[in-house]
Amino acid sequence: MTQLPSEEGGFTPVTVVEAGPMIITQIKTKEQEGYNAIVCGFKTKKNVSKPVFAALQKRLASKAAKFKYLREFIVEDISKYNVGDEITVEAFNEGDMIKIQGKTKAKGFQGVVKRYNFRGASATHGTKHAKRQPGSIGDTGIQRVAKGKRMAGRTGGDTHTAFELKIAKIDKENGLLFVKGSLPGRQGTLLKIISK
Repeated sequence: MTQLPSEEGGFTPVTVVEAGPMIITQIKTKEQEGYNAIVCGFKTKKNVSKPVFAALQKRLASKAAKFKYLREFIVEDISKYNVGDEITVEAFNEGDMIKIQGKTKAKGFQGVVKRYNFRGASATHGTKHAKRQPGSIGDTGIQRVAKGKRMAGRTGGDTHTAFELKIAKIDKENGLLFVKGSLPGRQGTLLKIISK
C-alpha cells in the first residue's frame, strides 16, 4: 500500500496492483465446451509441465511462454477476442468502480478470541487458566454441540471479494493499477479484477 495526494489537499490510501499484460491462450465456445470463455496466461516461471507447454506452443506459436498462472474467464461475446491477444491495464479507466477477488491471509489454527473476537473471561474473581476459553458449548435441549457453533479452528485462507473499489490512478507504462483502499490477501496474492 501507498498513498496519493487527493484533490482536497490530503492523501488517499491506495493499493498498487500489477495488472497484466495477460495473453489469451485459448478460446472456449458454446458449441465445443458448452459455454463461452477465454483462458488467459499471466506471469512466467522457470518450469512448466511438458504437456501444458506443448499445448501452449500449438495454440500460440511464437508467443508461447511458461505461464505461472492460467485462468479462465466466462464472457458473453467471444467474437472480439483472438488467441494471442494481450489484455492490459488499458481495459480500465481512472475513476472506474471495480470489485476484486482474492484469497485472504491464512493464519493457521486460532482460538475463539482471535478468530471471532470473543471477549474472554474476566481476569479477576477467581479466573484461573480460563482467560481465553470459549465458555459453554453444550445445550440442555439437544445434548450435543449445535452445527455452526463458533469454536477454535483454521482462520483465513478463504476467497473474499472486496466490492465498490475505485481506481485512483493507472500507470500504463508499468501495467499498474492504484486502487483506493485495501485488498484481500498478502503481498504477491493472485487477484481477480472484475469491472462493473
